[in-house]
Amino acid sequence: MGLSEETQATVLMAGVVHDIGKIQVPAEILANPGHLSAAQFEIIKMHPSAGYDILKEISFTQPIAEIVKQHHERLDGSGYPDGLTGDNILIEAQIIGVADTVEAMASHRPYRPGLGLDAALAEITEQRGKTYNSDAVDACIRLFKQKNFVLEPI
Repeated sequence: MGLSEETQATVLMAGVVHDIGKIQVPAEILANPGHLSAAQFEIIKMHPSAGYDILKEISFTQPIAEIVKQHHERLDGSGYPDGLTGDNILIEAQIIGVADTVEAMASHRPYRPGLGLDAALAEITEQRGKTYNSDAVDACIRLFKQKNFVLEPI
């Protein structure tokens, strides 16, 4: 994407801790093998703000806490927790949002088997420029299709 080394390092650091707020989500919700109720999903949707609250007092040189808070925001305002749009979402959060979507869709979850990499890449391609940053989507697809990047199972 042509980002500075500093921005790349920021994405890496924020990516490592982006789901730290899930420690405040009850384990029975995270491990629920069935579909989540609306109330359970509302609890899950609190994890970006919870992550922000955990990280905001740490003296980072970059806005790691804010990136963590924004990683589920979407360009069209359909994300959460604040319904931010477009350039109001930090580029680092937009990048993590694409990566998080691909990993979540491709990987197994307690409530469903992994949908596979092809389905994940199709989703971000379909939503390119609508909900996901076009440059981040293009970079993600290049990583998998041209650079042969492989998601390692956790």
